Amino acid sequence: MADAAVGRTDPDISHRTTRRDEGGRAVSSGSTGSIWKQPKAVWAVAFASVVAFMGIGLVDPILPAIAESLEASPTETEMLFTSYLVITGAMMLFTSFLSSRLGAKRTLLIGLSFIIVFSLLCAVSGSVDAVIGFRAGWGLGNALFISTALATIVGSASGGSAGAIMLYEASLGLGLAVGPLVGGLLGSWSWRAPFFGVTTLMAIAFIAVVTMLDAPAERPAPVRFTASLRALARPALGLLAIAAVFYNMAFFVLLAYSPFPLGFGALGIGFTFFGWGLGLAITSVWGAPLLLRFVTRSTAILIIMPLIAVDLLVAGLLVDDKIALVSCIVVGGLLFGFMNTILTETVMDSTDLPRPVASGAYSGVRFLGGAAAPPVAALLADAWGHTAPYVFGTAAAIVTAVVVLCGRSLLARADRHGEDPPEAVALAVTEGDAA
Repeated sequence: MADAAVGRTDPDISHRTTRRDEGGRAVSSGSTGSIWKQPKAVWAVAFASVVAFMGIGLVDPILPAIAESLEASPTETEMLFTSYLVITGAMMLFTSFLSSRLGAKRTLLIGLSFIIVFSLLCAVSGSVDAVIGFRAGWGLGNALFISTALATIVGSASGGSAGAIMLYEASLGLGLAVGPLVGGLLGSWSWRAPFFGVTTLMAIAFIAVVTMLDAPAERPAPVRFTASLRALARPALGLLAIAAVFYNMAFFVLLAYSPFPLGFGALGIGFTFFGWGLGLAITSVWGAPLLLRFVTRSTAILIIMPLIAVDLLVAGLLVDDKIALVSCIVVGGLLFGFMNTILTETVMDSTDLPRPVASGAYSGVRFLGGAAAPPVAALLADAWGHTAPYVFGTAAAIVTAVVVLCGRSLLARADRHGEDPPEAVALAVTEGDAA
């Protein structure tokens, strides 16, 4: 996230309620007005955020259709996730550097432009290799947009930031839940239709941002190019990055591979992952903060990760039972929603680094696990059947818990926390669910 989002918030002073927007103006984090009474600029970016988060789960329902239409193997089709995530992860290491120099509006528009162009190219592609390549360009645009959207909404909000943060979280949750459903509905006509749909919606969002969002009077303080890379040398952040690699392997086994053993059409897969996304959104935004009232962050991780391992193992053992598999997918969405927010909040408060730098370092590395998991899952299924990918995901979830358990002493700083300000919670939700 750009520094402007939270004014270079340090974990040691995270309980202060004063922040500054990109123009350097002091803005209260308290809520003094209705969530619905926001400037047009906030609504423009919120709408674009819904569409951006729709893109994460949009392709799930159409994976089998793409494989059939373009005569691609499941492994090749899973590369749609890998190319997207590799580029997204690489860019996340440098988005704070770029946005601090370009400003929020320019960064948003560049990101939207990439999404528009590459989603359109995906729609007209004639081979799976072309779609894979264009999804990489889409990932570049999404990284630029998502990393800047929260900063823009908070900086443009009226009546305090709390209402704007709630609006952003609502946009995020709506996008995560609706993405698979839209993919299924449009995908029931053609696998190309969801891509055309994203192109159209993002073009509308681009026009809205151009016309409704003013450029800030001043640019934020610049961030060093290597800031996020250097941050990984911090022991606590390095530990969490390793844990996140394996965590994302488990996450994307469930998300990216499950459409194949389900055996449903695009609409059936869409409704299944609508349930997954809805559960993810609910526990990300409301469930995780509630749990953290009672336990520390590291304890919460050590509670949730074994449950994820059990869920994936049950999915693998009952993979031929469609009702059981759908149930495991939905339950998995609930569990992953907890973890996305909790793990990212832990990253934010594990060091004294500025939040944008810490989140960039963590997000860049964690996407490596997400990028590797889909093709590995498909290769395992080819060799040993549909159960094997879920066993792999189970093992990855267990490794995540073991890494956190062994390095728990490094997370003492993150465990010593009070109630985070709304900006910090939203930042954690965003960086977590962007995966």
